[in-house]
Amino acid sequence: MRDVAVVGFAQSPQVRRSDGTTNGVEMLVPIFAEVLSGLGLTKRDIGFWCSGSSDYLAGRAFSFISAIDAIGPVPPINESHVEADAAWALYEAWIKLQTGEVDTALVYGFGKSSAGDLRRTLALQLDPYVLAPLYPDSIAVAGLQARLGIDAGKWSEQEMAEVAVRSRRDAETNPYAQLAGSKDADALLAEPYLAAPLRRHDCAPITDGAAVIVLAAEDRARELTERPAWITGIAHAIDSAHLGARDLTTSPSTAVAAQRAGGLGGVEVAELYTPFTHQELILRRELGLDDQVRVTPSGGALAGNPMCAGGLVRIGEAAAQIRTGAAGRTLAHATGGPALQQNLVCVMEGRD
Repeated sequence: MRDVAVVGFAQSPQVRRSDGTTNGVEMLVPIFAEVLSGLGLTKRDIGFWCSGSSDYLAGRAFSFISAIDAIGPVPPINESHVEADAAWALYEAWIKLQTGEVDTALVYGFGKSSAGDLRRTLALQLDPYVLAPLYPDSIAVAGLQARLGIDAGKWSEQEMAEVAVRSRRDAETNPYAQLAGSKDADALLAEPYLAAPLRRHDCAPITDGAAVIVLAAEDRARELTERPAWITGIAHAIDSAHLGARDLTTSPSTAVAAQRAGGLGGVEVAELYTPFTHQELILRRELGLDDQVRVTPSGGALAGNPMCAGGLVRIGEAAAQIRTGAAGRTLAHATGGPALQQNLVCVMEGRD
């Protein structure tokens, strides 16, 4: 296996509504320029490009083709795409680097959720025969998951509120976050329900945003940055699409992905992609994260949730902890589908 590392990361501001098109070009152009100039690279130096986005979210077919306008037609590029969060595009790029065909890859994801009704759009992820025709929206499904956990005694509304407080207060140091700062837990619990037992603070906001990561292999990574974030393990797994066929208060696919990624020994920081407060409580248990691990210091999805880029942001933020010397070993998590259906875990480390 080749050593592959994150050597560059950039993201657009996470905002409630942007003025650009749904193909993401306006968000991508400046962050492409930022990450490439920061590494001293040009487009010609990138061996492989891979993106993550959703035509359903964009409201148009082949929206990822339009996004290539942000790259430009010259020189010709080696390009691929996943109809998912760009964390899975990073997984594809990592495999491409393992083949030895290229030494560098640029991964990007984008989403303009403000252009449509996100809660209804995400219902299209559900089983198309039984669930999707009923159109239970994403918050309703998450509310069912949260209620099951509360009734089973696995967590409480108080614990959920405490997750929201910590996340949005952590976001005060994140210049890209959409939301920052929070009332205390008791004040949050006095607010009305959005979809019981979920209140507004339990749910990620509607967000427009994009992110980009540059990967490099072996000596090329060492040439591009003093402290690469080396990927020591990356894997993803999936649970049943039928909500009634699995225990929604657990996430077996997360545990499997973590095991396949080589285990979590020595992890100091974990960036978890949790669009709902109770999902952090599920993941902490599945991953065995104790109080010694700092969880999502960026504020995470509760402070800004750019669809199809949120998981890639988690990888970028976890890598930044290593590249700045703040941590020696980190974990990043991404999720897709309803109620934590599909999960990816990426473990990174710094080397002296």
